[in-house]
Amino acid sequence: MLTKTSRFNKINAHGHLLPYPEQVPAFMKKKKYFWIDEQRKFMHQNDWRRPITDKSFFLREKIEWMAKHGIEHEVILNLSQLYCNGINEADTQSILHFQNDFNGQVQTEHGDKFTTGFVVQPAHIDQALKEIERCVTQLNMKLLCLSTHYLTHDGHWVSVADESCEPIWQLANEHGLAIEIHPYDAGKMVNLKDQFWRNHLVWMMAQTADTFLMYSLKGFAIKYPNVRTCFAHGAMLAQANIARVNQGVQGRPDLFPNTFEPNETMQAKNVFFDSLVHDPLTLDMMIKRVGASQIVWGVDDPYPLGEMETVENCYPGVLLDDMQRQGLITQVQQQAMMSTNTCSWITGN
Repeated sequence: MLTKTSRFNKINAHGHLLPYPEQVPAFMKKKKYFWIDEQRKFMHQNDWRRPITDKSFFLREKIEWMAKHGIEHEVILNLSQLYCNGINEADTQSILHFQNDFNGQVQTEHGDKFTTGFVVQPAHIDQALKEIERCVTQLNMKLLCLSTHYLTHDGHWVSVADESCEPIWQLANEHGLAIEIHPYDAGKMVNLKDQFWRNHLVWMMAQTADTFLMYSLKGFAIKYPNVRTCFAHGAMLAQANIARVNQGVQGRPDLFPNTFEPNETMQAKNVFFDSLVHDPLTLDMMIKRVGASQIVWGVDDPYPLGEMETVENCYPGVLLDDMQRQGLITQVQQQAMMSTNTCSWITGN
């Protein structure tokens, strides 16, 4: 895992890893929570399935893929399918213990290659706090992964930057954790047919923008200074929307009592954004808003929305290479995004 003294030239700050089919507990397939077919062609959940588009979804193949692309270290987030929204407390505990133990074992056995995250479900707050303590003290994990929103017991979707989640943030602050905010379950929140992959292409980005709005207006970066938060996919809609937020706050101050200044969060040194926005113009805007030191290189492998060779003319690092060729970043800035910035996010140094 990454430490204060880690020295790697290329660190991918946003990766994912599937267990092999035989590693998934039988009850998860029996109850249709999550499983992988024996041919490793699809991941399944209830009546949904998604193709496994690259062999590097799995550990041995991922290590080979990393070597091919010169990626020396990778931050592995949890599986979005295992956020456990709407699942009862007992099954949530079993599912998350499996996910966190799996990631913890990867880090223990391959700490030179991987720093792994763990996940909790805020709907079961006491369980979540106990799981944070377990993962930090027993599994030596320092990265907490949170979905942008969670489903309450009465059927409402709530941002994780909500007062109900503050015990999680308080405990994370005590332990000095890194946090990753990542979207999922957009299709359950938005009553639209998922035509043309719109939930992934539009609404997941909107989920992140919504939680960034709550996070900034409620001053979580200021209230919890020991927590270093990274927003997935650059929080690109939040970045583009900040001027509208400022206009709203100034135009209707009656709607924003006792809120924090949104730009204060944009400039906070404990707030990071990954680079996976697919477009030099967008990333250039982000750098001008928050500074190159707050951007970490994210590949989002092995998903096809990541920087994967399954897309023509794409490869890990293509966006930052394009940025440098166009003179939008320096070689020093590119190197920092691909290495030291991620160390700063994970370790605080």
